[in-house]
Amino acid sequence: MGIPYDRTKRWGAMLNFERTAESNGYQCIAGVDEAGRGPLAGPVVAAAVVLPAGLSIPGLDDSKKLTPSQRERLYSVILDVCRAHAITVVTAATIDAINILQAARLAMKQAVEQLALQADFVLIDGNQPIDITAGQQTIIGGDGKSLSIAAASVLAKVHRDRLMDAYHAEYPHYGFDRHKGYGTRFHRDRIREWGPCPIHRQTFKGVKEHLHVPATADTPPSA
Repeated sequence: MGIPYDRTKRWGAMLNFERTAESNGYQCIAGVDEAGRGPLAGPVVAAAVVLPAGLSIPGLDDSKKLTPSQRERLYSVILDVCRAHAITVVTAATIDAINILQAARLAMKQAVEQLALQADFVLIDGNQPIDITAGQQTIIGGDGKSLSIAAASVLAKVHRDRLMDAYHAEYPHYGFDRHKGYGTRFHRDRIREWGPCPIHRQTFKGVKEHLHVPATADTPPSA
């Protein structure tokens, strides 16, 4: 699928960090982002993406600003045009063991390391560096400022949403398909009623208070 180069000011600005890295001699620049730091359940997912130099993808932005249908469309486009990508998953159990910040950093590190191409420079959303040998730059709000990071944010978000939809089939009474594990009122009410399930983050407020709720053999109501 051919993607036309978008010459508008908005999308041109989304390539400024990539162009600066290129002007400094870097040849394989990856964007990396994660999805799922805030939810009460489910994994944190990270993605790393290497886009062709100078390529813009019309409509691509911070995944949080896009509708689910826009993200799904862009997910396919990104996979079609990127030079390399990797998606990694860190489970709720690991999040509980090492804390969510370290789990997110681990997921991003693993995504960069699993790229089929070895990135020599990495643009990272946020303010936390990751443990890699390549050069790196953290960018607060990077998913709205760098096209490579925006691409990674879409891959991570769509992949995580699909995982949570699959978990909904396994634990339908929590309604993971509607809130993706975030702490909505509906979700918190179901945790209070049924207690946490195996994918809940047991160290998170809103979950740990209800670990005493006994398991039940009854079939919970559907969401």
